[in-house]
Amino acid sequence: MKKNKFLLIILALATTMSFTACGNSTSKESASTKQIKIGVSIWSSTDVLGSQSKKMLDAAGKALNVKLVYVDQGHESAAVTDSINTLAAAGCDGIIICNSADSEMTSAINTCNAAHIYLAQFYRTINKIASPQVYSLAKTAPYYIGAVHEDEVTNGYNLANMLIKKGDRHIDLEGWVAGDATFISRWQGYKKAVAEWNSAHASDKVIMSAPQYAGTTAEQGAAVANSFMNSDSKMDALIVAGGGGDPLVGSVGAIKSAGKTGKIDVVSTDFLPDLGTQLTTGGMTGESGGHYADPLYAFMMVYNAAKGNYKKPANSFDEIVNPYIYVASAAEYNAYAKYFVTELPYNEKELKAMANDTLPKLKQQAAAISVKDVQTRHSVK
Repeated sequence: MKKNKFLLIILALATTMSFTACGNSTSKESASTKQIKIGVSIWSSTDVLGSQSKKMLDAAGKALNVKLVYVDQGHESAAVTDSINTLAAAGCDGIIICNSADSEMTSAINTCNAAHIYLAQFYRTINKIASPQVYSLAKTAPYYIGAVHEDEVTNGYNLANMLIKKGDRHIDLEGWVAGDATFISRWQGYKKAVAEWNSAHASDKVIMSAPQYAGTTAEQGAAVANSFMNSDSKMDALIVAGGGGDPLVGSVGAIKSAGKTGKIDVVSTDFLPDLGTQLTTGGMTGESGGHYADPLYAFMMVYNAAKGNYKKPANSFDEIVNPYIYVASAAEYNAYAKYFVTELPYNEKELKAMANDTLPKLKQQAAAISVKDVQTRHSVK
């Protein structure tokens, strides 16, 4: 009996020591060798803007030894929600998301809070006026870090004015998803430009259509452009609000097939890969883009949080505003393409340095990005 009791004590001690050893090993691994994993919930990682975003993120992941997991969700609400669940189940330490509507962020934030996963938006922010409850949740949520986005109202305003100043008076509007917060902000800018012009030119008014929605595919973009051309005999301009670039590809193709290239002016957001050619031939009048550093800055936010280098402000969250680059000529686009397409705007050394930058410095870097900024940083004369 005493012998058996002695053996049980030895076994218990051995088991305890084994658990302790495993715990110490895991702790050390977590602190020093565990690879951080960041999930990316994106409408598409293969279309024009999505592939540029992925290229930038992959470079950051490689530079910092971060594992990236992508889920394409097509900006469909159910798929957006499912993508967060999928990435949480994959054991991600952080998630960055380009959602479709503010309402989707309630589920995303709650899921990440429950799983202790840091969350940041890119190309998006929560509209305080339109979605006060979601905005309030984001402010108090411990794992919602913030958002990286552009000034979309100004973007829309600038693009509409390109057309108006060119003499266009019958503008049709192509959106991608009804209710999308970014589209609504751009639309606000388009309408502001039209209203300002009409207020000052009573006898020379601009008419802009209600939006028709093309989703995020070239086929739907072509269908919407054809619908406008068939129903609006006075149409002289088209705004393609965005959608990743593919709807614009379809729209420009449809206009060309109709023999109206150069007769219908087109502006959009999200640069086409052949934008230089389109600007030369009249397929495009102007475009805003070059903003694919958005996901990079969202990546840096959750990376720093996962590393323990970031503390969320009380009852608030952080925002980084990234400026658009505007081009209206082949020469302007070619200068952009050299430093944003052929090369990336941030090299490996800069990406590694960004991982240790404070949030205020990241905000400064984002605000400064331009062709000239890249030339200066990369010592181009």
